[in-house]
Amino acid sequence: MGRHGSAPDPEPGSEPEPDFERVSRRDHAVRAAVEQGLLTPDHPIVALLDVPGIRASAAALRAAFDAVTAPGTPVLHAFAVKATPLVPVLRLLREQGIGAEVASPGELALARAAGIPPTRTVLDSPAKTLAELREALALGVAVNADSPQELGRIEAIVRSAATGSPVGLRVNPQIGGGSIEALSTATATSKFGVALRDEGARAWIVRAYADRPWLTRLHAHSGSQGMPLSLMARGVAETYALAEEINRHVGRRQVDTIDIGGGLPVDFGSDATAPTYERYARLLAEMVPGLFDGRYGLVTEFGRSLLAKHGTVLARVEYTKSAGGRAVAVTHAGVQVATRTVYAPTAWPLRIAAYDAKGRPRTGPDVVQDVAGPACFAGDLLAEGRALPLLEQGDHVAALDTGAYFFAHHYAYNSLARPGVYGFAPAGDDGRGGAGGVRFAVVREPQTLDEIVAESGGAHGPSLIAL
Repeated sequence: MGRHGSAPDPEPGSEPEPDFERVSRRDHAVRAAVEQGLLTPDHPIVALLDVPGIRASAAALRAAFDAVTAPGTPVLHAFAVKATPLVPVLRLLREQGIGAEVASPGELALARAAGIPPTRTVLDSPAKTLAELREALALGVAVNADSPQELGRIEAIVRSAATGSPVGLRVNPQIGGGSIEALSTATATSKFGVALRDEGARAWIVRAYADRPWLTRLHAHSGSQGMPLSLMARGVAETYALAEEINRHVGRRQVDTIDIGGGLPVDFGSDATAPTYERYARLLAEMVPGLFDGRYGLVTEFGRSLLAKHGTVLARVEYTKSAGGRAVAVTHAGVQVATRTVYAPTAWPLRIAAYDAKGRPRTGPDVVQDVAGPACFAGDLLAEGRALPLLEQGDHVAALDTGAYFFAHHYAYNSLARPGVYGFAPAGDDGRGGAGGVRFAVVREPQTLDEIVAESGGAHGPSLIAL
C-alpha cells in the first residue's frame, strides 16, 4: 500500500486484528444507503460516518492516557478540527469529552458553533493575525505562539488587556522527518515553531520564559502520517526536557502544561486499528515518565487517528469501459474528495471496496482495473491497476478510511458538488431505522447547483463588464 498505507514501528510478533464489527457496520450502512435512497441520480456520491466507531475511538484515547497519567492531572484531548471540520462531528466529540484544536478563525467559529467552550479550545497556526490573537485572548482560548514575532504581538496584547488564556510557545525539536516530506513538521527547516537546535535558540527560549511569567505552556507537534512512533516520542522527550530546563532556570514550576500535539499515524492498508492510542501512551510513559507524574498538565491534538477509519465515500459506477486491455470503472468519486490520493497516489493510496447495484459486497474473481473519477484530466484515478471483482455499470465503489482529510476538504475542480455527509448507527430497540437496520442523520447537506453558482460570484455577474 506504499508509505501512506504502512503502520510504523510494528511490534515484533504481533499483527493487529481487523475490526470485524466496524467492517460489518460499514457493509450494512452501504446497503442501507442504497436502499434508503441516499444515492440518487442527482446525488451519485455520499460520505458516511460510523458514529459508534467515532465514540469508540474517543473512549480509547481517553482510556489510554488515563492509564498512564497520575490521578488528578489536568488533561485536555483537543481534536484537530482541520481533520474533519464539520459541526455535528465536533459536537459528537464534545459529548465524548473531546475539545478542539483550531488553526484559523473559521475553525474557531466551527468549534464555538459546536458548543466547545473556550477553556477546552487551543489555537495553533503559523500565521495568526492581530485580530485572531485578540479574539482568542479575549475569549480565554489557549494560544500557542509559533514565532518570536508572534510572541511579541501577544505580549503587547497581554500588557494592554487582562486575559484568562493560557499562553505557550511552540518549539520545533528538529528530530527529523517521516516518510511523507510534506507532512513532516519537525525537520531542520520546518516552518513550524521555534527551531530548538538553531544557534542561540534554546537560550532565547529559556530567557523568553524567564521574562514572561504569564508564559506557562510549552508545545511541540512532531507526529503525522508516515512518522514512526519512536521518533514522535523522541520529540515529546525533547520538549519535556526543555520544560524541565526552563523551570530550573526560573526557580519555580512556571511551565505547568505540556502540549504534545497529535499526529498518530493510521494504518490505511487494512481494517485494523494500528498503532493504537494505548501503545503510544505506553511508549511515552516508558520514554518520558516525568510527563505523567502529575507535575504537568497535558494537552493532545489528535485528528486523523480519531476519524479516519470511520469514514466511507460511496459513489455509483456511471459507466464501464476498456482501454488498452484494462477495465475502467468511471465513478463519481475522484479528485474533488480524494485530492491527495489523485495527485500523490504513491504516498496516499486508498483501499477500494466493490459493491453491487443493491449495495451488497460484490463477489467474483478479481480483475485488474482502474477506478476513475469524474474530473476532466487523465490522472483523476481513485485506484490504478487494482485487483477487484469486476465492476459493472450501476455498481458502487467505496473509498475506505476516508473519515479525515477527504470529504471534509472539497476540491472544486470542474465545479463538482460537495457530497452530502451522513452519520450512521445500527437501529436501536426503539423501533427506528430503515433498510438493513441502520439509522442515518444528516451531517452536511449535498451542495446544490445554486450554491455552486453563488460561491462562484453569481451575484456579481456584470461586475467585470462595467470596468
